[in-house]
Amino acid sequence: MVKFSLMSYRICFLFFLMFACMHAGYCQSSEKPLQIILIVADDLGWKDVGFMGSRFYQTPNLDRLAKKSVVFTNAYANASNCAPSRASLLTGSLTPRHGIYTVGSSERGRSETRKLVPTPNRTDLDTAFVTLAELFQSAGYKTALMGKWHLSDDPRQHGFDIHKGGGKAGSPKTYFSPYQLKYLPDGPAGEELTDRLTTESIDFMANNKGNPFLLYIPYFAIHTPLQGKPGLVEKYKKQAAVDGQGTNPHYSALVENMDANVGRIMAGIDSLKLENVLLIFTSDNGGIAALSRQWPLRAGKGSYYEGGIRVPLLIYDKQAKIESAKIETPVQMIDLYPTVTARAGITIPAKVTRDGLSILSLMQKGSEEKFENREIFWHFPVYLENYQGIKDDSRDPLFRTRPGSAIRIGKWKLLQFFEDDVLELYDLENDPGERIDLAKVNVKQTATMLSALQKFQKKLNTPIPSQANPDYNPRFIPK
Repeated sequence: MVKFSLMSYRICFLFFLMFACMHAGYCQSSEKPLQIILIVADDLGWKDVGFMGSRFYQTPNLDRLAKKSVVFTNAYANASNCAPSRASLLTGSLTPRHGIYTVGSSERGRSETRKLVPTPNRTDLDTAFVTLAELFQSAGYKTALMGKWHLSDDPRQHGFDIHKGGGKAGSPKTYFSPYQLKYLPDGPAGEELTDRLTTESIDFMANNKGNPFLLYIPYFAIHTPLQGKPGLVEKYKKQAAVDGQGTNPHYSALVENMDANVGRIMAGIDSLKLENVLLIFTSDNGGIAALSRQWPLRAGKGSYYEGGIRVPLLIYDKQAKIESAKIETPVQMIDLYPTVTARAGITIPAKVTRDGLSILSLMQKGSEEKFENREIFWHFPVYLENYQGIKDDSRDPLFRTRPGSAIRIGKWKLLQFFEDDVLELYDLENDPGERIDLAKVNVKQTATMLSALQKFQKKLNTPIPSQANPDYNPRFIPK
């Protein structure tokens, strides 16, 4: 009954929005059509680009773009791995609302090492949600997805007019044609996947240069399998690692090639004379710790320490001609939903649930009033097994994370672990690497943070696993 109600409202809302926007001129005031390009890298770490401080990876195109963009230095993913982060990005909703908490099963890792029965995980996005693509499609925009979808079989069910790549695949079988992807015809033998997706994106831009459009480019790079172009791989084999980055030449090659393709997108914008472009570049979660360190941040993909959830974010608004700026105010990727709709002049009805805040005010005026002491929340009631044990830099060597929640308010961050009711409190201003747990030292702040966290859990009706796992064996030591 609840799902039927959601679906009924969604249908009525979309008809209303189509009617309203027909009389609003694409729901925007600009004479030139607004053209939004949202580029999301896969598993690219917070410090894997030059403009965020990498001294190893060569990202000249992104670095140039950053000089004329607003860069957010405290930007957070919605989750620490792919599917939940992307579902929240496209719906503007935190994970407890859509129920996608991880990739695949919530019972990851050896059963004998899991104390609790985790919350069941959804593997597809409910069509009752009104995605960002559906909002813009209903407002008269052309919508396209070029790359990784990962939330159902066909993204056309969620508002995309066309797509290349799509499907449920979370990673490619190979980065070189033949790709073996259901929704991407193979190119010439040896064609590289990121190059191909960029070509498809530029073709879409050319075919729609007179139209308002939303172009979503979720590259598969830098996700495994790690396969770089041979020439770039050889280049990076000759370079010594720096700050824990550059240990894998294929990873390095994928980063540089992705940067080159961002450069191609920017060149396409100029050659096509697109005048009212809003371009956003970010990543879906942190990088894999063992492959690329994000120091001083702790851990990496799959962890709710900073290295797993903090990501690069830049926003380039060609029409606004905003001077380069770095904003330290914490933001989260759910904020992009209300931000791009506000930029387009599309009003989101109050009944459409969303958890993010528009960050236009931060970009345009530097106003932080509504962001002061803002609460940023994560919930992960499932298990995610380790990659490389102690090298993952997580809480224990068996899991990148165990069931829990986390919250950041100002400089403070609290992590709650459900298995043993342990709390960890960190002062990110003085300890961005989360090495000094202050939970038992600053008891008052811990209590304040826990109260805020529990209010979030109650508000979102978050499932908190409590049932004991009958397979758990405290004496079991995996090899």
